[in-house]
Amino acid sequence: MENFMDEEEKFALEKFESMLQSNKLYFFDSSEFEDIIQYYLDIGKIALANKALKLSLSQHPASISLKLIKVEVLILINKIAEAEKLLDFIENLDASFDEIYILRASILSKSNKHTEAIIQLQKGLEVTKNAIDIHALLGMEYLFLENFNESVSHFNICLKLDIEDYSALYNIVYCYDMLEEHDRSIDFLNEYIDTNPYSEIAWHQLGRQYQIVRKYKEAIKAFDYAILIDEFFIGAYLEKGKSLEALKKYEDAIANYMLTLELDDPTVFTYLQIANCYQELGKYKLAISYYHKAVEEDPMLDQAWLSLTSLYLDLEEGQKALHYIEKALEVEEDNTDFINRLAEISIRLNLFEEATFAFVKSIELGDKRLHVYLALCDVLHFIGDYDQVKEVLMDASKLYPKNIEIYYRYAGIFFLLKNNKQAIFYLEKALKIDFEYKEVIQNIFPEMFLREDVKELITKFNS
Repeated sequence: MENFMDEEEKFALEKFESMLQSNKLYFFDSSEFEDIIQYYLDIGKIALANKALKLSLSQHPASISLKLIKVEVLILINKIAEAEKLLDFIENLDASFDEIYILRASILSKSNKHTEAIIQLQKGLEVTKNAIDIHALLGMEYLFLENFNESVSHFNICLKLDIEDYSALYNIVYCYDMLEEHDRSIDFLNEYIDTNPYSEIAWHQLGRQYQIVRKYKEAIKAFDYAILIDEFFIGAYLEKGKSLEALKKYEDAIANYMLTLELDDPTVFTYLQIANCYQELGKYKLAISYYHKAVEEDPMLDQAWLSLTSLYLDLEEGQKALHYIEKALEVEEDNTDFINRLAEISIRLNLFEEATFAFVKSIELGDKRLHVYLALCDVLHFIGDYDQVKEVLMDASKLYPKNIEIYYRYAGIFFLLKNNKQAIFYLEKALKIDFEYKEVIQNIFPEMFLREDVKELITKFNS
């Protein structure tokens, strides 16, 4: 039996289940039925909830509370028309039950009719004795409408009615995040802390807001208060570590991350942060060891593999980088981030055919980002496959018409293919759009800028 039930509720549930097994008929009062049905709904046993509901209404046919629970069940099993019909019947009997309007709002909200749901909830406010629940629902409906200021006003009422309604607090902070009004969020949290100074949740959220506005010293103070209140608050240690990293206090950041490993099971995020700090400190062996721990903890996490291979590339250990990206691809062979990293490593190792194959595979798997097409073009250009460069540029231009980087590359390739007319056409278009970008292309196609006709064209645009 679930330990959140009190003794009377447990007794009623045991009695009901005994009745089902013995086929005897016992009498329950309506409140006992409500508890039994709610228990079954909470654990997802809809069939048993329905059995209890049918018996309850046969024993208490006049109970509006049980009828309202039936509406809840009907909504749950998506019998909306039947639920609405029963709600109409209940409202005609007695319109003073706030559940009528809450349930109507639930139906409307599921159909994305949030404005109509709000109207029903406002009706519910007029008759309710428990306004906090309805204000919470109103806050959520305004969230769905992205009316964040109105949402904040309702969640604020929830906090006034219950200072420890942390769901409301989180939602207010979320609204300010969506509005990108972090100073308002900071003011709100400071005011809340004045009223409830021992809320580690509020201090933690305040620290996060200070992080967003890059006030890292203030963030660290806020996280320290959260830790003072709850020395086992892992989230506060992690966020404090991130703030220390931002201040380049890597040793202190590591110390905070290490504390979280003592308090709870390790996470891949913690290993990655520790590895990054060691990398910044130039302690590459330790960094590599923690990147390995991250990979072992979650072999499916892209960031762990990519960070590990990046470090090996930085250390100019290309063969090791290649080994680990190939390991990553054994875990997830169609991961385009891994395939693109394979291409990058292959280029570093002068394995241009392999790099070409990798970029082509990435595009075939759906990575249609411009830089992937351009990287493929540049590798093909380097190995002298100019016709293939033209084909790739044609594919890219369908997705990125009038793109300056494509126009300049078209010009360079058409010159190499001895199609000077087309080359001048695209170069002129490119120079019209972005004259300065020619400096970048000059590094890729230096021979193009040695031509007299190109010099004349540039002089014309520069005059």
